[in-house]
Amino acid sequence: MSGVVPAGPRLILLCGLPGAGKTTLARRLAQELPAVRLCPDEWMVDLGFDRFDGRARDRVEQRLWLLAQELMSQGAVVILENGFWDRAERDEKRRLARSLGAAVELRYLAVSSKELHERVGRRNQEPGAAVITPELLRECEASLDVPTDEELELFDDPLG
Repeated sequence: MSGVVPAGPRLILLCGLPGAGKTTLARRLAQELPAVRLCPDEWMVDLGFDRFDGRARDRVEQRLWLLAQELMSQGAVVILENGFWDRAERDEKRRLARSLGAAVELRYLAVSSKELHERVGRRNQEPGAAVITPELLRECEASLDVPTDEELELFDDPLG
């Protein structure tokens, strides 16, 4: 759907585990819609933080959320690649973005465990990759609050 011009502000939340394809999708959508893509992992690296530093990640994500709100208040489409493993966080972002008059999408990238482990294994071999061990990936899988059909109904239909 290249060349789609969204009517008004929009927030796109990308929900998924490491290796699910969030960044790949976000890059494509940013070009097609167009939209501003905010990726905490990239900001963590650019600012010199360890990607696994939870305190730094919280601060970066909070700052990106303030930037997202400012952009939406100016009518922009914003993509957040945080992963959004927790339902409460997804609900909070939906409510706050809607209070700004923005439509809100939730894109859940469901990928089989086998495929996730294969993708992450390949990515671990890339220079500069943040290595995610199979044990850590299993912990991530156990932590994900998978969006239900009922929850997905609370969000706006996707563009593009």
